[in-house]
Amino acid sequence: MAAPKSSDLGSEQKPQVIYRCRKCRRIVASQDHVVPHKRGEGQKCFKWRKRSSNPLETEKEPPECSSIFVEPMKWMEALEEGCVEEKLQCIGCKARLGSFNWAGMQCNCGAWVNPAFQLHKSRIDECSL
Repeated sequence: MAAPKSSDLGSEQKPQVIYRCRKCRRIVASQDHVVPHKRGEGQKCFKWRKRSSNPLETEKEPPECSSIFVEPMKWMEALEEGCVEEKLQCIGCKARLGSFNWAGMQCNCGAWVNPAFQLHKSRIDECSL
């Protein structure tokens, strides 16, 4: 077996992605901190009351995830207080960025993530370096 060449490894590097608070632009996470999850089955995964009343909605492909899930980080003050579930606030401007729950949360695509540290995409900006 031939060993991979160093020039082959360098050409496939992805650009580094960082996530910033949309309000104060403070860096809150990077691509390295993101916890990937397998997309769920959409409406089928939710409790009956949370489902759409339109039967055609259940047949559609699951929606794009509206959040990212990350590893616990030092800036998350509620973790230091020993909370089991709480809202996540930006350490710079105190804007609400998401929430966490050690028992897990369900993504809008239907997948469960345990433990869950969820940042809403509408509250953060994705920036490439």
